[in-house]
This record gives sequence, structure tokens and C-alpha cells, in this order.
Amino acid sequence: MLERIITALVLLVVVLACMFASTSAYPMIGLMTLAALGAGYEWLKLVPLKVDTQNHKTVSAWYYGVVLAAVSCLSVLFLQEIWILFWFASILVWMVSIYWVRRYPEYDGWYNPSLLIIGGVFIVAAVTAIISLWQFSPWWLMYVFLLVWGADSGAYFVGRKLGMRKLAPNVSPNKSVEGLLGGLATSALIMVVVSLLYLQLSSMAFVLFLILSVITVAASVQGDLVESMLKRRAGVKDSGRIFPGHGGVLDRIDSLLSATPIFAAGLYLFKLMGIDI
Repeated sequence: MLERIITALVLLVVVLACMFASTSAYPMIGLMTLAALGAGYEWLKLVPLKVDTQNHKTVSAWYYGVVLAAVSCLSVLFLQEIWILFWFASILVWMVSIYWVRRYPEYDGWYNPSLLIIGGVFIVAAVTAIISLWQFSPWWLMYVFLLVWGADSGAYFVGRKLGMRKLAPNVSPNKSVEGLLGGLATSALIMVVVSLLYLQLSSMAFVLFLILSVITVAASVQGDLVESMLKRRAGVKDSGRIFPGHGGVLDRIDSLLSATPIFAAGLYLFKLMGIDI
């Protein structure tokens, strides 16, 4: 437990320093490029590929991670005009994945090499969404982090105490419907506090803000479930071992992969609609 706490604190300090210590975009871009590298490496290790040896797959995973890191970095620097396309593509696949989770393990047709493309879409979309939110305001990115962390923490504690009905027993047996409701309640408290204390919203903007926040939290749960399903199908407990007590990069960002494109796309649409948040 001590190892887990120390790792979490170190990660928190690094992330907050990159978010708030400088107005330069380069620390955040560097952090996101490294995250894309690690997530890409771990993602390929979970994908079914025909390789001669495990060492060959490890080398392929490094190549894949480097490519995704490069694509993510170049997208951040030069392709800002089409970020929204990455986000909508990611959201579409996440919506389809609801069917995958509901039908697992009876249906696992999604478990094939096309996951390489899907992983690339997920990771590039999340990186560009995180950078977009940070550029809009580091506090908006912090808000999404709080929503995701609040949902995860609320689900964990409520699920341990009151969990009875399994949410997705074949994918993640420890998650319960009661835990999900606890996570939503925790996030709802964060939404209300932030909107009332820090935002000056009209009635319409307030309702839309809450709807977007709830959808973001629901998406974060789906991201967690999909990564759990992928690991279960691949026969591994953790996506990696880079973070002592926490597993791999994907284990830390699975919820953000699905949540950040949703919230970034929502803010983008609000801006197009002339809604000031």
C-alpha cells in the first residue's frame, strides 16, 4: 500500500507541474508524448499478432509506441484543425464498444489485429483532447481529472460497502451497479460545487454542462471496462509494470482515453453553438 501511495503522489506532482508550473506548452506536450509511447507499447502487447517469438512482439510494441508518440506529437503541433475528427472517431468506437462489453465473452470478434488501428485512434484522440482542454484552461483539464478520479473513488468505496449487483461480471467482476451509482453521486457533487462556486452559467448552459459532465463520467467507466475486457481476453492482470503498485500506463489512463475526447468535443460544440461556459 505504501508503494502504491508513493507512486500516486509522484505521478500527481509530475502531472500538476506540467499543467500549472509553466505557460509553455512543451512540458505538457512532452508528458503526453511519453504517455502515448507507453500506452502504445502496452496496447500492442495486448493485441493478438502472429509473431515468431515474444521478443519479436516486444520489439514490435516499441515500434508501435514510437509511431503513436510521433503521430500524437505531430498532431498536437500541426493538425489542430482536425482534432475534432480524431475525437468523433474515438467516440464512435467507444459507442460500439458498449456492445462488445455487453456480449463478452460470447462475442469476441473485436479481438483481432484491427485493434492496432483502434488503439491508435484512442490514444491520439485522448492526447489531442487533453492538450486542447489544457490550452482552453488547465483548470478545465483538472475538472475532467476530478470527475474521473471522483467517479473511480466513489465507485470503489460504495462498491466495497454496498455492492450487490454486478455491473459487468464477465468483464470486471469487482464492479457493481451500486458502485457505479456511488461514483456518479460523487462526480455529481463535484459538478454542482464547480458550477455554483466557479462558473457563472445561464440555466441552459448549466443544464448542458451537467449533461456533458455526466456523459463524460459514463464514458470514463466504459474506458475502464474496455481495458479490463482487453486484458482479460489477452490473459493478463495488468497492462504493464512501469508504475509500482499501479500497473502500466493503460491501467492509469484507461478512463481518460474515453472521457477526455467526450468533454473536449462537448466544449467544442458549445463554442459553435455560442454557449459560454
